[in-house]
Amino acid sequence: MSRVAVAAALLGAAIMGAGCSASQPRRTPRVPIVVARAEARTVPYEIEATGTVEPLESAAVTAQVGGLVTRVAFREGDEVGASRVLFQIDPRPFEAALAKSLAELARDRAQAQNAELDLKRAEALAAQQLIAPGDLDQKRSAAEALSSQARADSAAVAAARLDLSHATIRAPIAGKTGNVSVHVGDLVKANDTPLVTINQIRPIRVRFTVTQADLPEVRRPRDHPLTVEAAPADRDSLWVEGRLAFVDNAVDPSSGTLLLKGEFPNRDGALWPGAFVRVRLRLYEQSGATVVPAVAVTNSQNGPYCFVVKPDTTVEARPVEVARTWRDLAVVASGLKPGEIVVTDGQLRLAPGMKALIRTASAARSQGDDP
Repeated sequence: MSRVAVAAALLGAAIMGAGCSASQPRRTPRVPIVVARAEARTVPYEIEATGTVEPLESAAVTAQVGGLVTRVAFREGDEVGASRVLFQIDPRPFEAALAKSLAELARDRAQAQNAELDLKRAEALAAQQLIAPGDLDQKRSAAEALSSQARADSAAVAAARLDLSHATIRAPIAGKTGNVSVHVGDLVKANDTPLVTINQIRPIRVRFTVTQADLPEVRRPRDHPLTVEAAPADRDSLWVEGRLAFVDNAVDPSSGTLLLKGEFPNRDGALWPGAFVRVRLRLYEQSGATVVPAVAVTNSQNGPYCFVVKPDTTVEARPVEVARTWRDLAVVASGLKPGEIVVTDGQLRLAPGMKALIRTASAARSQGDDP
């Protein structure tokens, strides 16, 4: 065969091969995605807010009498019970004052008794007209004056006893003590600077506000208190459960908000007075709500939508109406039905009509974001 014939044969074979390859459709690669199924479930309706922790009770302990501090009976930061001795003021001046008052009371009572006997004798003599009416009046006045003095002495004794008892300063409430401002040897004045502050932290309360639009639901009659949850800033994943204990009697007109307080047992001391916390107030349970993972919802200029996977693994961009979110779930009011499959990872590579390759979440994490 000549060279020309060989070249012609090779050219013909190349043209036929090119025609065959052009007739075969080009395959579009599938986009790897992670999916979840829309579910119907009971979802709590909750209001989220920022709250401040405050003690259920707080007492600034002051000295009710002045004197020299002879004893501090606790260490600052200790938890103390009600009536626990905290400070001792030198009791000797108050003991002396009490002894003096008791002596004065005994003296004046004796004088009052003598005056009462004189009055009785004078009344007997007056009945016989043996003394002048003026003398009888003097006896009666003296007896009444000395009786009044004895009653005043009795009140002075009670005051002295009270001052002596105030020399021992006790905790008015149970709670945790703060900074101590006096030490042994210090001279304190009555009703002056607080010696220590006690905060009751078990139970404890959290104050927060809701908008006036939530007032009807908050005030709706129920047979049990509303549930309140709080998460400390340093333990954001730990939610402590309590109950709604207080609803203010008026809406703040300047902010349009209503003050609420939740009460928590706080047995482990997770909530601390003065700290800011996240708060969730659970108003009711919504049954039969359609939910999907919140990451499945994408926002666009036309509104939120989800990529829905059809039975043939093609995807569809479906507009949805999101009523609210609850934790990591989106509650869908319309656009989805329970059982439909939505894309939770890989949406950025998708377009309507594309075919998808469904992977598990663990496989997607191990392989990264590369298709």
